[in-house]
Amino acid sequence: MAKPKIEVIRHSLSHIMAYAVGELFPGTKFGIGPTIENGFYYDFDLPKSLSEKDFPKIEKKMREIIKKNTSFKKKKLSEKETKKYVKNQPYKLELIKELPKAKITFYESGDFIDLCQGPHVKSSKEINSNAFKLIKVAGAYWRGDEKNKMLTRIYGTAFKTKKDLVKYLKNLEEAKKRDHRKIGKEAELFLIDPMAGLGLVMWQPKGALLWKIIEDFWDKEHLKSGYELVRTPHIGNRKLWERSGHWDFYSDDMYPPLEVAKSLTEVKKGKELKIKEEYLLKPMNCPFHVLIYNSRIRSYKELPIRWAECGTVYRYEKSGELSGLTRVRGFTIDDAHIICTKDQVKDELKKVIDFIIYIFKAFGFKEKNIHVYLSLRGEKDKKKYIGNDQGWKFTQKVLEETIKEKGLDYEKEKDEAAFYGPKLDFKIKDSVGRLWQCSTLQFDFNLPERFKMTFINKNGKKEQPYMLHRALLGSFERFIGLLIEHYKGAFPLWLAPEQMWIIPVGKQHVKYAKDIVKKLTENNFRCQLKDENESVSKKIRNGEIQKIPYLLVVGDEEKKEKSVRIREKSKDLGKIKLTRFIKKAKIKIEKKIN
Repeated sequence: MAKPKIEVIRHSLSHIMAYAVGELFPGTKFGIGPTIENGFYYDFDLPKSLSEKDFPKIEKKMREIIKKNTSFKKKKLSEKETKKYVKNQPYKLELIKELPKAKITFYESGDFIDLCQGPHVKSSKEINSNAFKLIKVAGAYWRGDEKNKMLTRIYGTAFKTKKDLVKYLKNLEEAKKRDHRKIGKEAELFLIDPMAGLGLVMWQPKGALLWKIIEDFWDKEHLKSGYELVRTPHIGNRKLWERSGHWDFYSDDMYPPLEVAKSLTEVKKGKELKIKEEYLLKPMNCPFHVLIYNSRIRSYKELPIRWAECGTVYRYEKSGELSGLTRVRGFTIDDAHIICTKDQVKDELKKVIDFIIYIFKAFGFKEKNIHVYLSLRGEKDKKKYIGNDQGWKFTQKVLEETIKEKGLDYEKEKDEAAFYGPKLDFKIKDSVGRLWQCSTLQFDFNLPERFKMTFINKNGKKEQPYMLHRALLGSFERFIGLLIEHYKGAFPLWLAPEQMWIIPVGKQHVKYAKDIVKKLTENNFRCQLKDENESVSKKIRNGEIQKIPYLLVVGDEEKKEKSVRIREKSKDLGKIKLTRFIKKAKIKIEKKIN
């Protein structure tokens, strides 16, 4: 008999958790309970508050239910039974009203019945009762809408074996230690203050320097790779966003929010206030790049055009979904748009994929930890996509051919394409095994059509070009959050805002330490003299806490021999001539050795 897939086990456990919560907290109203990566959750409207202190008794009740070999039976309820089921369950009633009758099915497990399409295990005996754990409780608005009631969401994780669970929980604990919000605060890299606005990042000196190091590298590599740099405004006339389609598709996520924009329009109509123009903060850079392209007639001889910009955009994210640097309201996309002919598409795709892999490797990620996802159009509901069948067929085919020719493993995701075209997403697995969305490479049928983009082809006729959207890091904020957690704040030498501390043993060594600082600065190293009135051991300890790559201690011997004593990652590496150390450090930076 085939074992159930782990997703089925997790889904079944979400029902068992709901069953247990209902038993322990009579009067509970149930929301939804789907599976998620590595686990599951369920949303509850509880008669009393609940905390993680309640987890042991919920887990105990869940194990009792599992031990009973509770079966999962799919069934249809009569109208009378359905009315009885939803009598005190308003959230289920809301869902049922929206579902076609043919899709309304229930699963019964013991005394618990839930609206669900499945699948589930046949019996709870298929679940390892030692391989699950409840891990977090949080607030969640019903259906993700801030206008609705805040429910209690309980998260759980589950695996097929206890060994896998223990491994995951260890990684979870390690992830907490690496939390970029905690490290960012301790290292004084960035600040998010409600006074300035939720989801808006302020970069402190060391964080701003880290940003500049990354951006300087980004600029240099793009210019080497045949890109040209452009810059565009932070705001744009509403007419631009109407033309691009963003106003129709994204107005709820734009600043100012739709409600404000509507009130402005109403005031204008009432002639209480004359508004000649209405400007919105940009949610994307693309329409500006298109305007630059359309500023004059283009020839096929100019193509491909590759324009890149680190452009800051603004999107209204719900406050409950904001999270440090990984989910913000103002962020900088490392954007680029490639405008080319059909014959140039595959070659451009290959160049972008090579560029993505090169960039990831430069930041210390191995190619085996890059996961590629091919997002395709759903074939059942084509109306929600822009573009014709011929265009979709070609672009989906060329994306798949290219990724195969580059020898990369990939997963297909049907009905996950953007409304304007298919795409490749590149996710990075970090040092504790988590996947982070970073690079994306997308076709766009929307903007070339809406803005009537053309070029003069070899035959002297107008032809519509192909347009590729491309981001390598995704956003600077998210990527820096990833780097902080991946390296646990201990950045490699080339990235570290502070690369070296020079620590004199005594006052008599300060002059030599200053000579070292001067020499290192002349060689473009970022260093600091630590001559405060503190013990050497305390300075070393502080340097290790702040994860400075190199601590250079100098005393009598070092002064005499024109050398330095190196400490790296809490290890004493001994003495080395200053000139030799500089040479080795330069090689490490040049080769981006981690």
